[in-house]
Amino acid sequence: MENKFSPAIALLKREMEIRNYSDCSVRSYCETMQVFESYANKTLDKLTSEDLKQYLHHLVKSKKVSPSYINQKISAFKIYTEDVLKKEWEPIAIKRPRLPRELPEIISLEEVKLMIERTQNIKHRVMIMTMYTAGLRKMELLQLKPKDIDSENGFIIVRQGKGKKDRRTILSKQTLEELRYYYKCFRPKVYLFEPNGHPGKKMSVRTFDKVIHDAAQRAGIKRRVTPHLLRHSFATHLLDKGINLKIIQSFMGHSSIRTTSIYLHLSNASLKNIVSPFDDLRL
Repeated sequence: MENKFSPAIALLKREMEIRNYSDCSVRSYCETMQVFESYANKTLDKLTSEDLKQYLHHLVKSKKVSPSYINQKISAFKIYTEDVLKKEWEPIAIKRPRLPRELPEIISLEEVKLMIERTQNIKHRVMIMTMYTAGLRKMELLQLKPKDIDSENGFIIVRQGKGKKDRRTILSKQTLEELRYYYKCFRPKVYLFEPNGHPGKKMSVRTFDKVIHDAAQRAGIKRRVTPHLLRHSFATHLLDKGINLKIIQSFMGHSSIRTTSIYLHLSNASLKNIVSPFDDLRL
């Protein structure tokens, strides 16, 4: 990885590794700055905030990229400026774009059931069950190991999830029974869900995305269903059951309760008990 980056970007890579960023984040930020260098035709240490503004404007107008994508570019430049060049960041000079306040999509509990029931492949069926019933991110699911299933206490241990944090999340009794049957059939070597013919290897993200896509099609769901949509659905369905928001935050691995509170806008639980003031009128 070092050989394909300029010396300046190699310094950024080293700084991020020292700060214990994930390999995925390190690679993404370094590749971001490499493209920035190429666009501006300058080495990273010569780039200015004005160069960055021009590059971001090009991305927005020509490439039609998302605000989240722009924020990633700004974050990479900020780390390099502050931690490699040891310069003061210019928060006023480079403001982050406003993120759209869009509610995440979810599917119903009945639709989740159909996805599981109509998946005949044992491994794929159990993956969907585990993903949904524990509210996992897809990378958290794919890096699970058999030892992470705490069957005695009814939890799944998520190791080094987003932000390099460990946490425990719920494990349903039905899912546990299915996991036990699956384990007897497949006897995975290292990871709980390994690709066929490749013991000890992690299943690819692309393969799992297709597992979810195909299951949704079999269930007759017209919307685009992703692993993350299942995670949103899990949190919303817990809220519908009256589970405390702080507990859901813990299961989801959110750093801030503000992130979890978005599910208040999706849950029907609190809405059902609200009576319109108009209904108090006697017409």
